[in-house]
Amino acid sequence: MKQDTIRTSAECESCKVRIEQALNYTKGIKYADLNPTSQLLVVRYNPEKISLDAIKQQISQLGYDADEVKAILEAQKKLPACCQPGAHHK
Repeated sequence: MKQDTIRTSAECESCKVRIEQALNYTKGIKYADLNPTSQLLVVRYNPEKISLDAIKQQISQLGYDADEVKAILEAQKKLPACCQPGAHHK
C-alpha cells in the first residue's frame, strides 16, 4: 500500500463527496479523504493496481485540478456552481 497527498482545486463539501465517492469505488484505491479547506486529498492505494498518475487523471476527469494535472474543462463546466473554481473566494 502506498499513500500520497494530492493538491486539488476542490473547495466545498460537495466537491469532497464527489471526489471521495469516485475514488473510493475505484479498483486499487483503498482510501481517499479530501480536506476542502486545505484542498488536499490523501489517497491510499495499491501501486500494482493503479498509478498515482491514473488517480490524478481520474480527478481531472471529474473537473478538478490534481497537482500538475489540470482539470478537463468540459468536466469542470458541468460541476455545480458551488464547485466551480473560485466560487468560494468571491
